[in-house]
Amino acid sequence: MRFTNIVTSFIKNGDRILILKRSDKVKSMKCLWAGVSGIIEKNDTTPLDRAKTEILEETGINEEEIELLKANERIKIEAVQYKNHEWNIFPFLFKTKNPEIKLNWENSEFKWIKPNEIKNYETVPELEKILFSLL
Repeated sequence: MRFTNIVTSFIKNGDRILILKRSDKVKSMKCLWAGVSGIIEKNDTTPLDRAKTEILEETGINEEEIELLKANERIKIEAVQYKNHEWNIFPFLFKTKNPEIKLNWENSEFKWIKPNEIKNYETVPELEKILFSLL
């Protein structure tokens, strides 16, 4: 079984969390809602380092503007679109006082939602489960 290591971060501002709509230019999960996500690269020292890098790249929020609230153990998810493949998700929850988002090309839209509203969005697999494991 092959696998890909991925970080997925949720950013909290008050009672709302940030979700991003993946653009049609990304390789996988096009046009689905997600947290701030990215593949852990070989040269990354830790999943937390990759999470902070992805947050800066995808939202414009820098490390000084976020505070880590919680990190969970890896969650394994079967990659339905690929045969014999798993996603190893490393989930994080951060908070910020900065609700200003500057999207890059990887995402086309963002929303600040209440956590229980996640069920109203077409998301990447298991996003609701990942979110509620952090809350």
